[in-house]
Amino acid sequence: MKFKSLLFAVAVSVSTLAFAQESKKSGPPAGNAVVGDVYGGGVASNAESKAISADKLSKKLKKSDKKVENVAVKGKVTDVCDKKGCWLTIQTEDNSQFFVKMKDYGFFVPTALKGKNVVLEGTAERKVTSVDEQKHYAEDAKKPQSEIDAITTPKEEIRFVANGIKVVN
Repeated sequence: MKFKSLLFAVAVSVSTLAFAQESKKSGPPAGNAVVGDVYGGGVASNAESKAISADKLSKKLKKSDKKVENVAVKGKVTDVCDKKGCWLTIQTEDNSQFFVKMKDYGFFVPTALKGKNVVLEGTAERKVTSVDEQKHYAEDAKKPQSEIDAITTPKEEIRFVANGIKVVN
């Protein structure tokens, strides 16, 4: 009888641990995104000095058959996904933006990154983004419904997949 009670207690304990849900808040990670903070797989020590502007990246992409690997780009963050911190946008010299996703969905950034200058390391390419995908990101950014409804055509844009992001001056 004691053995059965002990076995039952062990079984309940193991199943409780196996099925316990982590009580983690959803949303972007906390943080103030201060100069020197790094997100993702890290950023090379010389990345800031070798980083190119968004304008130079665009020109490189036109010359290199639409894809550039292992590139460092410096720019100002204009938006961060409010749901998880899983994407951001970088302002370009002509006041447009390009879209940045995190490699393999492997890291997230705090919303405090908005307005900060960063160096991104990763891969950039020109890509046509579908209407549905554009609307999805507009919803994540909590854009007004009128703005979401105004998205009616696919658009070609720079898409960046970041291995690492560093906050800089």
